[in-house]
Amino acid sequence: MGSIPVEPPKPWIETPLVYSIPLSRAAGCNIYLKLENLQPSGSFKSRGIGNMMFLASAAHPASEVHFYCSSEGNAGLACATTAATLGRQATIVVPNTARPTVIARLRALGAEVVQTGANWPEADAYLRRTFLDPSRQTPGVHAVYVSPFDHPDVWSGAATLVDEVAGQMRLSHGEAPVDALVCSVGGGGLLNGIMEGLERHKRDISRPGNQMPRVLAVETVGADSLNASVRAGKHVTLPAITSIAASLGATRVSDKTWEWASTSEHLISVTVTDAEAAMACVRFLDDVRILVEVACGATLATVYNGDLRKHVGKGMSDLEWASKNVVVVVCGGSNANLDVLLGYREKYGSKAAAE
Repeated sequence: MGSIPVEPPKPWIETPLVYSIPLSRAAGCNIYLKLENLQPSGSFKSRGIGNMMFLASAAHPASEVHFYCSSEGNAGLACATTAATLGRQATIVVPNTARPTVIARLRALGAEVVQTGANWPEADAYLRRTFLDPSRQTPGVHAVYVSPFDHPDVWSGAATLVDEVAGQMRLSHGEAPVDALVCSVGGGGLLNGIMEGLERHKRDISRPGNQMPRVLAVETVGADSLNASVRAGKHVTLPAITSIAASLGATRVSDKTWEWASTSEHLISVTVTDAEAAMACVRFLDDVRILVEVACGATLATVYNGDLRKHVGKGMSDLEWASKNVVVVVCGGSNANLDVLLGYREKYGSKAAAE
């Protein structure tokens, strides 16, 4: 008998949706945590990048495929993790600001690592001209560029998060409607996927008469390319990234992200300070015993600092606000460890309290 072909495993998992008592008390409404920090790579990037790479690999089953990705950390780890899962090669180009621990993890996953450039845009430009130049391609090898956020297959992969939320709210939480979702924004891949998924499920998870839940898109000041565009009324590029949230360090969001922001009345762009995001990570570890990086802390900060109610529950009584259900995407992240959080506490503790 011939062997039965075995399908490669899917590069991401269904993550839990957990009701959080501490964060619900802090926000004054019902907070559900979508735990994307449990993805194989440690962040939500496993969904979008995993989906893109899975489809690209399946399209060339008999060919050698080599994936190339530029990243400060999370996208590269998702690419390297997925490549190892699929049995493919990966080269990750990281800027000189990448943490040694991230580089070590990439190499442990079997990826080739090239370090160059002062920031992610410079690393990405190097990748494109060095590895993706047609004249430099290796015969018989199919080279695939893995965008950290700007590809329809990345967005479709991220949209599976909403597919899961819709089913989980029905099965585990008494068919409770979703009034809002909160996520961080870097280049916009996660936000694009959430908006795509909500379009598909708006009748499944909305309250009667509502078209779609609100989406709070959060950035840190200094990495706020979406918010800068919203304020300018046009798609703009930041001159530089000055925030400590390196994972949010895209100086320009994708065209699709700007399209969503400029056309959807349900999307709200907000910013928090580095201090607020950093101390949200510290408080989240105390409250929930989960360690996340500062890019994820930006989302959590809106729960702790009152921005969530300010933007989603504006004008509501305490009783009305208490009945609302909000899903917070805990996006995870590679740039976090206990020493980093202790440094945040020392540097930002008094400043965040003052703010």
